[in-house]
Amino acid sequence: MPGLVALPVALCLLGVVLALARERRLASARAELVVRACHEVRGPLAAAHLALHTLARRGVPVVAVEDELWRAARALADLAAAPAGERALDAPEPVDVGALLRRQTTSWRGAAQARGCALRLCEPVPALVVQGDRLRLAQATANLVGNALEHGGGVVEVSVRAVGDRVAVEVTDDGPGLPASLALLIQRARGGRGSRGRGLAIASEIAARHGGCVATAPASRGARLVLELPAWRPVAPEAELPAR
Repeated sequence: MPGLVALPVALCLLGVVLALARERRLASARAELVVRACHEVRGPLAAAHLALHTLARRGVPVVAVEDELWRAARALADLAAAPAGERALDAPEPVDVGALLRRQTTSWRGAAQARGCALRLCEPVPALVVQGDRLRLAQATANLVGNALEHGGGVVEVSVRAVGDRVAVEVTDDGPGLPASLALLIQRARGGRGSRGRGLAIASEIAARHGGCVATAPASRGARLVLELPAWRPVAPEAELPAR
C-alpha cells in the first residue's frame, strides 16, 4: 500500500519538474528573441545616425536613411512580438538583390568610414531577383556586412552573382577570419552563449526561411561569407482556353 500511495506523488513531482524545465526553456528562448531584436535595433539606428551626420556635411541621399529606419521599425515589431515567442510576419515580394545592395551601400559606407574600413560594391551589379521579404533580406545582408566591418576590417567587398538557379551575395574582408566554424558560432548564438555570431545566426535564419543558406567559402584573405537564395522566376500566365 505505501508503494501505491508513493507512486502518484512521484508522478506528480515529475510533472512539476518537467513543467518547470519547459517554462525555463521558454523563458530562455523569449529572452534570446528580445536580445536579438535589440541587436537589430542598434545597428540600423547607428547607421541612420551616421548617414544623417554625413547628410548634413556632404549630402547623402535620404533614401539610405529611410531604408535603415524601416529596418529599425521591423526590429521593433519583432521586439513587440518577442514576449509571445514570435516575430513579426514576413511580407514576401519579388526583390531585386542588386538594387537592394546598391541602396544599402550608401549607408554602409558611412559605417565603414567610421571604422576606418573601405567598402566596395563589386561591379557590375546584375539585376537578380529573389522572392522574399525586402526588409528581412536587408537585415541578412546588413548583418553579414556589419560582421565584416566590425570583426574583419580592411577592405570589405560585396558582390552578387547568379550560381545556377541561385543568387549568391558574397562578403569578404581583410581580417583574421572567423574565430570558429560558422556552424559553431551560430550554435553558440542560438544558445545565448558568447558575444560573437548573433548577427550571423540572424542572417542564417532569415536565409533558411527564404529557402536559402549562409555558408563560408575558401578565401585567400580574411573571411568570405556567402548568402545563397533561390532565384525567382515569374510564372507565365496560363493560356486562355478557347470559348466553346
